[in-house]
Amino acid sequence: MTDPAITKETGPTKGRYVLHEGGEEAELTWSVVSPTKIIADHTGVPDSLRGTGAGRRLVEHLVADARASGFTVIALCPFVASMARKHPEWADVFA
Repeated sequence: MTDPAITKETGPTKGRYVLHEGGEEAELTWSVVSPTKIIADHTGVPDSLRGTGAGRRLVEHLVADARASGFTVIALCPFVASMARKHPEWADVFA
């Protein structure tokens, strides 16, 4: 699943998914552990986007990207960890 409102920014040790909507920006950030593992460490959603599903969309994008790119995710971010627990069908992605 791809979401056209979400972009991916990557660097050698860190990266983020950014959701642009209504002039606002929500993000899910990660740190690179290895070529096949990342740590999802933060999800930030501005007040104006809370309750709109912005955070969920970011995590869904993370899951789809992990499956397509062949990496696993350590969910250090409490929101991402909570979403992983609620979706056992994502167990293949979360370490």
